[in-house]
Amino acid sequence: MEALFSIIIMIASILLVFVVFIQNPKGGGLSSDFGSAHQLGGVQKTNDFIDKATWSLAGVVAVLSIILTLRMKSPEPVVQEPTQVEQGQTPSGQPAQGGQKAPAGKGK
Repeated sequence: MEALFSIIIMIASILLVFVVFIQNPKGGGLSSDFGSAHQLGGVQKTNDFIDKATWSLAGVVAVLSIILTLRMKSPEPVVQEPTQVEQGQTPSGQPAQGGQKAPAGKGK
């Protein structure tokens, strides 16, 4: 299921890039190429479609990203058991020699 959501997010993201490139920030864009003075309704419908496509694709990407994040399993912490050396023992089971020593020449 996660793979399907990931594929849909990638496709929607690519389409969103193309839809944004079609738009012109000053209000022209693709709709000005298809419209003329006689077809004002066609220009408005093209603008509406591009606007709705932008918001729809952005919504799909946002919602599916949140769903995919919630469905992901959190990694389980790795619990490492202390080794014999860390416990102060040698591999043979005997206590390690040396341990902590008091500083030489201090305190007398």
